[in-house]
Order: sequence, then C-alpha cells, then structure tokens
Amino acid sequence: MDLLKTLVDKGLRRELPTREEALAVLATSDDDLLDVVAAAGKVRRHWFGRRVKLNYLVNLKSGLCPEDCSYCSQRLGSKAEILKYTWLKPGEASEAAAAGVAGGAKRVCLVASGRGPTDRDVDRVSETIRTIKEQNDGVEVCACLGLLSDGQAERLRAAGADAYNHNLNTSEGRTGRSRPRTRTRTGWTPSPRRTRRGCPPAPV
Repeated sequence: MDLLKTLVDKGLRRELPTREEALAVLATSDDDLLDVVAAAGKVRRHWFGRRVKLNYLVNLKSGLCPEDCSYCSQRLGSKAEILKYTWLKPGEASEAAAAGVAGGAKRVCLVASGRGPTDRDVDRVSETIRTIKEQNDGVEVCACLGLLSDGQAERLRAAGADAYNHNLNTSEGRTGRSRPRTRTRTGWTPSPRRTRRGCPPAPV
C-alpha cells in the first residue's frame, strides 16, 4: 500500500502525517489492519527498538456503577461475575501500585467505576496519588474516574497526577439518542458543553 510506505518513510524522518493521510489510515479496511500494524511497528522499532513502557492499572472501585453502558461488566444490572468493592484506602492502593512498579511499570493508572467522582472521592484519590508518588520515586500516575466537575482536574494535578484519561465511546450518529456520558473518540468534535468537565486540558 503506497500510503503506508509513505507514512513509514515520514516516520523514519520524524515527519508528521498530514490530516488527510491520518484520515486515510482510519479509513483502511479490516483486511489491511495487519499491514497498518506492521507499518507502525517498523517506525516504532526504528526509534525505540524492542522496548515497551509498562502501565499498571489499579482498580480503586469495582462494580457498583449506576450507569448502564451495555458493553461494561461493571454496569447497572450486569450479571458478570466480577469483584465488587467500594473505594480502596490510599495505603491499599499504594501497595497494589508498588507491585506494578516492582514488575517494571513506569506509570500507574488509577481507575474507578461510576459516572464521576464526588469532591470527597477526589480528596481520597488525591491522597492516594500523593502516597504512591512518595513511596515510588519517579513513577507517573494517571487517573480515569469519569466525568469531572469544575476544579476537580486541577486538584488531581496539584496532588501529582501526570495525566487524566476519559473514554469517549459512541458514534456521532447516536448522540441525539444517547445520554451525555456516551461520546466518541474517533474523528468528530463533540459539544464542548458536554465534554469540558470530563476532558481537562493537558497535562491532566
């Protein structure tokens, strides 16, 4: 595929793809998926060799979610046989994070089920972040807690969070029929009013 060869050559020269080229990759058929992966692999190996960066996930709260996202085993009414527990204490979460760091993880991601945290939850997670940072020199910490209210991203950043992840997960065509929590991460721009609290500016 000429497109992939062009992009590999650009990647080896540290040149960014154009918007049109990036969109063309997204539009490739499923039959070409392995070719896309192989092309990306060439660029990655050139710059990073066979090294990988390990991220380690700590589930701060499992199950007990009031939302009904149909794909999720933690959703309201799910029959999945998963662990269900409320918030881990900061010491427990830090102990779990230490196991990941000992295994080679460079980043710990703190996740929790639910639509979004309360201010009390943010206090708890902030303490957890500080504890992990104090006990694991140089580790990065990110959080994925759902939709944030005004000021909560800044509080997580002040506690030491390096990034905030927010999953956007439906197509543009469904937004008129879906709840505000479901949004896309592929190729369209949702309403700032609906996403501004869940997607704080970089680096958090």
